[in-house]
Amino acid sequence: MVVGADGRDMRAVHIVDSGAPEDVLEIRDVPRPEPGPGEVRLAVQACALQHADVFARTGHPEIEDEFPKRPGTEMAGVVDAVGDGVDDWTPGDRVNVYHHVSCGECEFCERGEQTMCPHDRKFGSDFPGGLAEYVAVPADNLEAVPAGVDMETAAAWPSSFTTAWRMLVSGGGLQPSESALILGASGGVGHAALQLADRIGAEVYATTSADWKAEQAAEWAEDVIDYTQEPFDERVVELTDGRGVDLVADHVGQETWQRSIDSLATGGRMVICGATSGADPDIDIRSVYQRHRRILGTPMGNRRDFRAAGRLIARGEVAPVIDRVLPLDRVAEGHRAIENREVFGKVVVTPGA
Repeated sequence: MVVGADGRDMRAVHIVDSGAPEDVLEIRDVPRPEPGPGEVRLAVQACALQHADVFARTGHPEIEDEFPKRPGTEMAGVVDAVGDGVDDWTPGDRVNVYHHVSCGECEFCERGEQTMCPHDRKFGSDFPGGLAEYVAVPADNLEAVPAGVDMETAAAWPSSFTTAWRMLVSGGGLQPSESALILGASGGVGHAALQLADRIGAEVYATTSADWKAEQAAEWAEDVIDYTQEPFDERVVELTDGRGVDLVADHVGQETWQRSIDSLATGGRMVICGATSGADPDIDIRSVYQRHRRILGTPMGNRRDFRAAGRLIARGEVAPVIDRVLPLDRVAEGHRAIENREVFGKVVVTPGA
């Protein structure tokens, strides 16, 4: 992309250092990008916050501490301008963005597994993200937003529901006759997995940490366990008459791994997409192989997963819960709410408001 070719500025959020959101999130006037060949420029109408945005600010082993950063992975907007060679999109089109850019040539890309590509890159980390009034993105990454879907919803589902689809469906193979335990059911991926497991027809259990979150999660779960009050693995075994569940969706990591494994039935599988509590768990290996259990890495999802989840959103069969919608100048409030676990579902920022 060519930056600032027309001399016009825009507002964009930048993380300028590690620290408290009020101290290190700055809204700067920067040149508005011009789309290069094969790109479009979006007027961003909504951008959802993620735990990855918090990690980018607070530090994480898998995120480089290089500043400034312009975050924002999940976004939706209106095509504002198109670059050379773009024929499928025109100004005024309502779109959201598949958030991974792969090489298109390696063995994984040839299989349609974009997130396995060794050259895989993401908006908000490798490219400037959507917490800005405008952003330039490859036209190939766009999907049309159906007429019945508002732009806040269009921004809130892509990463969380695509990842949850990968965990439960294309990765985990969850069936209607099975049971599932969803950890952290109030988070972005957690509440998406909760809805998808219920929609599949599985018997669903969930964990969360507060009564008000449990009340919301109960819409999709048979039982909701407060993991701060009792060991969730013991409660799951009790609820299933000693059997355990067929699938555990775990994005928590270090703090929950052994309890997640111990929640599984014989032959069950644990699907994992993250490690928000740390990446070095102590586990009893015998609890895996002696019970024929499997552990599957299911981070993110490919373009097929993205489109499959999107079809459910378009039909209204599932929908992201939007906890709050904030203007760009209150982005620090959204960061703080996620960091303090005060959110059920997604926080959406509206840069153009």
